[in-house]
Amino acid sequence: MSTYAFPISHHRYARVLSIAGSDSGGGAGIQADLKTFSALGCYGMTAITALTAQNTLGVSGIHAVPPEFLKAQLQAVIEDIGVDAVKIGMLHSPEVVKVVAWAIRHYQLENVVLDPVMVATSGDRLIEQETVQVLRQELFPLVSVITPNLDEAALLLGRPIEHADQLDQAASDLLAMGARAVLLKGGHLQGQAVVDVLAEAGQPWLHLRSERIASKNVHGTGCTLSSAIASHLALGLPLRQAVQQARVYILAAIAAGAAVETGLGHGPLNHGFAPVPLHFITKPPSTTST
Repeated sequence: MSTYAFPISHHRYARVLSIAGSDSGGGAGIQADLKTFSALGCYGMTAITALTAQNTLGVSGIHAVPPEFLKAQLQAVIEDIGVDAVKIGMLHSPEVVKVVAWAIRHYQLENVVLDPVMVATSGDRLIEQETVQVLRQELFPLVSVITPNLDEAALLLGRPIEHADQLDQAASDLLAMGARAVLLKGGHLQGQAVVDVLAEAGQPWLHLRSERIASKNVHGTGCTLSSAIASHLALGLPLRQAVQQARVYILAAIAAGAAVETGLGHGPLNHGFAPVPLHFITKPPSTTST
């Protein structure tokens, strides 16, 4: 019986894992994450936390994935393929949060981006109230950066954020909850300019400004931005540059999809406006997959 000798490879792909919910409409969740990873030249993997019945008009149902099956997905992916960066999205229950926190500690995962998904673009609530406290306690100290929008920041802080001059204090208070870095997204404020604040303990803060793009197709913007940050971290960029490059990508994706009609409500971005091949990373000799 003949055998085939596979060539020894000294390269691998930049590997990014999405731990998030599934959007049946394809605009947000793991579907948006995988499109983003691919568009930026990264190899995407998933550990699904929940299934949603969802389209451009809203969320009509959520089916939770049992925590033990989420753990099985994480073990299967990390122990075989390995990861260079992680994007965390919808975590609907305290038990699911604790499984993810276990995985970060157990596998010593780095370059972890937490998008604390709590409210869908349509306004539908996606997370249990008791989960908010567990999320802050268990995950904030473990991740590289959190990326809340103003609605999510308001739920975390217990107060509304209604004006641009409140952004810095809100970011400071989120850092005080234990986060290493905060990208507070100001896109929900009124006005032609959009300002995001990147706050890092011990570092000068960045105020990232851009012109608002006129488009109703903004479903999945938070998922896309956080997965773009994770992709650039996987490719070796430091956090600041990863955030800046991710913003360049998402603004272009919004603009490229603004004139396209998908569904009756908030359509998706154009994730694939300028795709690139998968990037190779030279790996040192190793007996393990990671």
